[in-house]
Amino acid sequence: MDDPHTQVHALVWFRRDLRVDDHAALSDALRVADIVHCAFLFDTEILESLPPGDARVTFIWESVRELKVALRARGGALHVLRGRADVEIPRLAARLRATTVHAARDYEPAAVARDARVAARLPAGIAFRLRKDHVIFELDEIRTKGGGWFSVFTPYRKRWMATLTPRDLSAYPVSGLRGRLARDRGSALPSLASLGFRRARLPLPAGMTGAARLWRAFRPRLAQYQRQRDFPAAAATSRLSAHLRFGTISIRRLVDAARRAGGAGATAWLGELVWRDFFFAVLAARPDVVDHAFRREYDRLAWSRNERHWRAWCAGKTGYPLVDAAMRELESAGTMHNRLRMVAASFLAKDLGLDWRRGERHFAARLLDFDLAANNGNWQWCASTGCDAQPWFRIFNPVMQSRRFDPDGRYIRRWVPELARVPDRYLHAPWEMPHRVQGDAGCRVGRDYPRPLVRHEQARKRTLARYAAARRNVRAAP
Repeated sequence: MDDPHTQVHALVWFRRDLRVDDHAALSDALRVADIVHCAFLFDTEILESLPPGDARVTFIWESVRELKVALRARGGALHVLRGRADVEIPRLAARLRATTVHAARDYEPAAVARDARVAARLPAGIAFRLRKDHVIFELDEIRTKGGGWFSVFTPYRKRWMATLTPRDLSAYPVSGLRGRLARDRGSALPSLASLGFRRARLPLPAGMTGAARLWRAFRPRLAQYQRQRDFPAAAATSRLSAHLRFGTISIRRLVDAARRAGGAGATAWLGELVWRDFFFAVLAARPDVVDHAFRREYDRLAWSRNERHWRAWCAGKTGYPLVDAAMRELESAGTMHNRLRMVAASFLAKDLGLDWRRGERHFAARLLDFDLAANNGNWQWCASTGCDAQPWFRIFNPVMQSRRFDPDGRYIRRWVPELARVPDRYLHAPWEMPHRVQGDAGCRVGRDYPRPLVRHEQARKRTLARYAAARRNVRAAP
């Protein structure tokens, strides 16, 4: 039997990887240590900026609770900490006599800075080891022929697919976990109330079991994904984005399943997972995009400052039913269909002419699946300020989008009940209803439902002029 005084101890810091299978940090720790300790930190630097009802904290809390039970079932425990990462992680590592701290690499600028502080404050002799886990390929693994990084998605996707091998999708082995976990007591999971939060109603199940349940439900629908994915009233998407955000399911498992399934639906869904890697790479290469346009000439755009328009967009009272339904779902449930994220974002930036950064931060504060890389990348795509963005002269028509993707109004009527009795003919442009029809529908435009904030064709002309001016200013600059 090993001498306990000579055994090597390691600490695994769970973050965006709240599961016990296919786990990079756990696998790494098992290779170098005899005894593995596990910890999760409720980071007060993050929590202090969140409102008491933030659903993400409930989602994380439920997932950590399940993680704690899963580790206990394997003979181990979870240390649940609260405080600053650069204080609590070094303190715990020293107390446990760990020689290494293991974690999955994060790519957000604030997380990179946090990890640097943690590494600097670890006691002498304790190493900090970060491993790839959230993505299939990191920035340095997908390069152009010239050795640079891609700023256009299609060639990135081709290189990504050409680079992919079965080895890239192999699970990180954790088969030796049982019997190697430290048999300490860990620490109790604090209540949500003690963390300063109240339990929020979640729109989807949390934790590893929640991810597994959603994945089982989605797999039979995968073949139809390409055909049905843009219709918000259809149950066509995986709803796994929050689980990917918090790592309750492995990205390798999903990519492998999509690759094996084949067919148009699986190929389209795999493309969405490649977009996820692409935006992580963009953020790693250009952390300045958090506050600036990727295409810096568009930092010169002259945005509107109309606060009435801003408040109406946030409240789902723009007068455009599909936009309003999407914004009300976001406010009520913390979710929004991907097609509608594009429609709502395009409407803010190109119909209302408001700064995309305001909308990006509004989404960031409310989306259960908020992920900085994807949120920022998609907002900049819609605003035409990002890499491989929608061309600046292409502008979503909110009425056409509504008629095409919610033709019978099932989605709109769910979230905008004042339009429930409006005939399909007028549902997507209620201001066109004759007064008699408004009376029959119990929906007076301007009283029960707002008139449009702007007329799309007029707004489109203003947007084209705004972007053209920014481009001219760049050419004219010395």
